[in-house]
Parts: sequence; C-alpha cells; structure tokens
Amino acid sequence: MKQTLSRQITRFFTSYLRAERGVSENTIAAYSDSLRLFIKHLCEKHKKQPEQLDMEQFNSEEVLDFLNHLECERNNIESTRNQRLAAIKSFLHFAVREDPESMLQNERIQAIRPKKTDHKPPPSLTVEQVRAILESIDTATPLGLRDKALIQLLYNTGARVQEIADLSICDLHLDKAATITLTGKGRKTRAVPLWSETVELIEGYLKHREHAGIQSEHLFLNNKNKPLTRFGIGRRVELHANNAAKKCPSLKEIKLTPHVFRHTTALHLIETGSDITVVKEWLGHADIKTTSQYIDVSVKRKQDALEKLPPPGSGERVIVPEWKTPGILEFLSRQSGRRNYVANSAGKSGNHSKSAPLAT
Repeated sequence: MKQTLSRQITRFFTSYLRAERGVSENTIAAYSDSLRLFIKHLCEKHKKQPEQLDMEQFNSEEVLDFLNHLECERNNIESTRNQRLAAIKSFLHFAVREDPESMLQNERIQAIRPKKTDHKPPPSLTVEQVRAILESIDTATPLGLRDKALIQLLYNTGARVQEIADLSICDLHLDKAATITLTGKGRKTRAVPLWSETVELIEGYLKHREHAGIQSEHLFLNNKNKPLTRFGIGRRVELHANNAAKKCPSLKEIKLTPHVFRHTTALHLIETGSDITVVKEWLGHADIKTTSQYIDVSVKRKQDALEKLPPPGSGERVIVPEWKTPGILEFLSRQSGRRNYVANSAGKSGNHSKSAPLAT
C-alpha cells in the first residue's frame, strides 16, 4: 500500500477507533476483517500487491463490486454484507477528515444503501426452559458450581457474553442491595441489581475458589484458572442446554447461545410490565428502538395465544393461555416475599429493590 493508504488505515485503528471512539476489541476485529477482505479483493481483481493500492481505489464502484463478490462468491447473507459495508463507510468517513479532496468519493460510498434483511423475532426461552437448564447443572462439581452461577447471572442481567467474560471480582457489590457493574459497548458502564439466589450462587463459587487457593481478579475462570472466554461460555451454555433437553424436549428446537439469554431477559422484563426505558437501561441499549422489538414479540405471543381461545358462546371449554397464568412475576414474588423489581421499576428507574429468580 502507498503511504497515504497505509497511514490512513493505521490512524483509523489506532487514533480513531481506539483512542477517539474507544470501541471494543470485538468491534476493532470486525472492522479489521472487513477492510482486509476488501483489500484482498482489490488485489486479486487488479493483480496488485497491497503496497500498490491507494485511496483512489476506495471508490463506490469498487465497493459495490466487493459487496456483489460477498453475496455471489462468498455466499454471505444480507446482514453480513451490511456489516462489511458499515465498516468501509466508517473508514471513509474518517479518511475524508484528513483528505478533503476525497469528499465526493466518500459521499458516493455513504450513499450506498444497505440491503433489507428479513425481520425475524429474536429467539427466547420460556420460564420452564430456563428452569430446566438451571436444574440440569450438577453443583457437586467445581465446573457445575461455576456454570450455574454463570448461567443464572446471564439470565439475571441479560448481559452480552463479552460483558460476562470481562467481569472482575471488583465489579461485584454483594451488600444488601446487591448489584454488578457491566461494561458494555463504547466502554459505557451500568449497574444491574442481583437476585438473592444469584448472589448465593456467586458467593458459593467464590468460596470454592478461595478454598482451592485460586487467586485471580477475573470472576469466571476455566479449568486452567485462566479467564473464561466468550467462546468458552458459549460452549458451556450449549452443553447444559443439550443435557437439559433430555427432560425438556422443547430445548432441542432451539440453538442456544448466551445471547438467547439476553433476549429472554428482555422479553420477560417486558412481559412483567416493566417500563421500556428501564429495560433499555437494564440491557445497555444505545437506542430505544432496539429495545422496542421485544414489545412486538410480546404482543405477537399474546396474539398467538388468543387464537387458541374459542369464540364467545361456542360452548367449548376455555383453556387459559400460558401468558395469562401467573407467570414469572407471581413466581418471583412467592419465592422472595417481595414484589418483583422490574414490575415496581416501571417509570421508577431509580428503584433498586430485589426479587428472587427461578427456583434453582
């Protein structure tokens, strides 16, 4: 690459993404993959080495050709294509600040529209499925003790898997009003209240570590006492889902990942009557539009349940749909003797009272 392109790309990652915007390493890796694929495509197409490319070849025609290459030759789906396009746009948006002459070129690229994607409701679990997974974990083993605390925490907080992997013991505040501090996208932090059962599981796991002489600032460790990665967490979640499916066959129909717990927490918060702004802050969403998708899912579930009811006067026995029976809200209230946090917090985001989760 010529010095100009090399300098722009280097500054994009070091000065802009890391220093100025402070994005996560995952975002940096995704942007790096996108630009690497684009540069590789340009080199193969024009029979050039990377050192021979310059900024002039980062134009709208080449970008459109690259997007077509992703779809037709790499068989990427629309969402992947859109992610690659977003990374290229971000780079050109930065580059034009130092090279005003490329402003027209940048405008043409910014005008490329992402493709529409199929809107599918995010997958989620029922209360019974969450309970089945938690009850399938054998806490008589060190790994089981860790995994039950981990999965309970995923459901309690609705955290992103990377947020869980990054947790340190200092992020825990296990006093009377127990909370945990999560660090999300853009290095933004938020405090999420913990149920008493979650606290008990975490404390049991930490006591085991202490007795075993294991010292680490990270909260969740693998069997080599190294920080558990997001991929490691994913494998443990999948393992326990498969085990639970033996007694809960409906789990066989779901490809369970840590992110499914995030969707599940969001949907259950909405269904227990929580204000959408509280759910937004709970999950760490930047835009309330992201949170509102769960309202649509909740309404759709109610509509599906309504269709199972016979019309008035039909003489058929009315079977009350699952969504009308006392669900997680009443269950949590019975377990703790307190009202559920999320139900009380509608419109009162400052309320930090706690409630028990599913029996574990």
